[in-house]
Amino acid sequence: MRWDWASGGASAAGGRTAVTQAAPKPPKGARAVVQVSPNPTTRRGQEVTITGNCGGGEQLQAVIAGIDRKNPVLRNIRIVDADPQRFVAKATLSPTIGNGVGPVFVSCGDEAGVTLLVTHV
Repeated sequence: MRWDWASGGASAAGGRTAVTQAAPKPPKGARAVVQVSPNPTTRRGQEVTITGNCGGGEQLQAVIAGIDRKNPVLRNIRIVDADPQRFVAKATLSPTIGNGVGPVFVSCGDEAGVTLLVTHV
């Protein structure tokens, strides 16, 4: 194999271009996509925006941050727009949070998604 600069891909001897496969789709039930901005966060009480899409599922139904209900990563979570094509939610970083990484989950009925929120406070 050698890199073929003209085609932007690898080619085998004889000039044949290798075919690259796209990553497989997530399994049904795990196709919602979620992003948190800003990420990483830098101060306690900072407002973050949670956006994404429901991956073919129903509208956004819930946002959960962290795995410990006593000490959530995000507080005051509110869904601004539940549109399954482009949902928006807002929340504030917990005043008791420290430096680290925490999960942010979304539920769109039959589809769910997760991302990680990095905190540097």
